[in-house]
Amino acid sequence: MRPEDAPRAAELATQLGYPSTADEVAARFAEIKAGPHDEVLVATDGADAVIGWIHVARIASLTVSETARIGGLVVDESHRSAGIGAELVAAAEAWAREHGARVITVSSRTTRERAHRFYENLGYEESKRSHVFAKPLV
Repeated sequence: MRPEDAPRAAELATQLGYPSTADEVAARFAEIKAGPHDEVLVATDGADAVIGWIHVARIASLTVSETARIGGLVVDESHRSAGIGAELVAAAEAWAREHGARVITVSSRTTRERAHRFYENLGYEESKRSHVFAKPLV
């Protein structure tokens, strides 16, 4: 991803259910690129327009080692079911391997059954179920 891709990445994040502005995505992307442990990869159409993105990160943890995580994946609604998501996942897995990861994980909301089947078809297995808790810090 390049900084100039932020407006399109924001549109895609909104399609995924995470309403975002171009400025918000640009700021998040700048923070991601400032460190060595994250990458955002994009898929483009023949005209260089972004039609999908995936965020992958190497996770530092005291409880697990050599792990990467997919932080988000979205393909434009008009390009889904064409293999683009699988290509993005393969690229993220390659990036993770190059950065020392031996395992890659992804979380998917319980209501996203299509996404569950997508990951299962790529060889991912459900390893646990969790509750996610959030608390605003403002």
